[in-house]
Amino acid sequence: MALSILCVSFTLLLLLGVPVAFSIGLSSLATLLYEGLPLAVGFQQMISGMNPFSFLAIPFFIFAGEIMMYGGIADKIIDLAKSMAGHVRGGLGMSNVLACTLFGGVSGSPVADVSAMGAVLIPQMKKEGYDADYAVNVTTHASLVGALMPTSHNLIIFALAASGKVSIAALILAGIVPAVILTLCNLAAAYFVAVKRGYPKGTFPGWAIVARCFAAAVPGLLVVVIIIAGILSGAFTATESASVAVLWALFLAALVYRRLTREQFLKAAAKAVKSTGTVLLLIGISSMFGYLIGLYGVAELTGRWLGGVSSQPWVIFLCVNIILFVLGTFLDMAATILICTPIFLPICQQFGMSTEQFGIVMLINCALGLNTPPVGTTQFVGCTIGEVSVGTVMRTIWPFYGGLIAALMLVTYVPAFSMALPNLILK
Repeated sequence: MALSILCVSFTLLLLLGVPVAFSIGLSSLATLLYEGLPLAVGFQQMISGMNPFSFLAIPFFIFAGEIMMYGGIADKIIDLAKSMAGHVRGGLGMSNVLACTLFGGVSGSPVADVSAMGAVLIPQMKKEGYDADYAVNVTTHASLVGALMPTSHNLIIFALAASGKVSIAALILAGIVPAVILTLCNLAAAYFVAVKRGYPKGTFPGWAIVARCFAAAVPGLLVVVIIIAGILSGAFTATESASVAVLWALFLAALVYRRLTREQFLKAAAKAVKSTGTVLLLIGISSMFGYLIGLYGVAELTGRWLGGVSSQPWVIFLCVNIILFVLGTFLDMAATILICTPIFLPICQQFGMSTEQFGIVMLINCALGLNTPPVGTTQFVGCTIGEVSVGTVMRTIWPFYGGLIAALMLVTYVPAFSMALPNLILK
């Protein structure tokens, strides 16, 4: 009965439009009251959930991404992408994919990626004759790759949700090849639609211009190299790498590119504080929810139910993907990771999937949810910038969405895509 109260109240609150964090918290408190447990138990779980030292990486990574967005680094990345891909069919769309991917590696946030890249590229694409729905779809789907990048705070959240069963270094390495696959799928979809609609070609500016743009963008892109090299070499931990990313971002924005004003710095700090507060609130409340999930053995119940569906690993993985995808369309990325990891990780491990591979599968599903209504954060941001309705964009989303689903299936059923680099480098 208590488990029914937990699940039913949570679902009803979501359907009534109550914010996700409050839906999780109120359903958890209702269950505690039904069980006669002290409410202090729930608040203790919230505090302990937000207390790990490793969570310091979250505000630092978010702050670094905001500084990168305001500090002129986005402009250098856009120039590099245009010089590399602007000359092919639908070149501005291809440039958009590359720019969003590169900036996603710097910011680690799909929403920040859409905000920064979309504000420049979507209006520019419309001005050059590209349809608004195409411009929005290219931007929003390419931005999702940022969820797998080393600067993504969601990697930290998953590592802690997995109860220490995975190292940050292994998880970072596991996401690199899937990120490349997602980018290739986005490029293929952008090119396919561009050819079908007859979008124009650009002109190649010459290798000298490409080299000049690359040299200007390299300092910003180095943040990814610094994080990976620092963690793998043992020079600093994941938490320390986030603070290094902030220092590097400040150095570039204030002293190298000289684009970060006092007002922009304060804006970046304010947005980072707001985003950090939202994420940590979700983490704390989801910890209370996760405590009740563990108390009632939801993982075991779900495992037995999936075991009754099939004993074939590929069927189990498909079912898990479908469930994660559906939940990701209703829940925030952090909430989905924190709630679903304790439930589905043991099941997937039982059928032979490693923790690192499951983490990447989880992050891809959650990223797809960011581009799918009713939550669809990146979709709504992109549509707002492009001044086009969500319905119009959704009618032409399928080539892009199909490409990312294909990439998800490859990562799910071919372990080498996510495990080759961790096995090669860490062992």
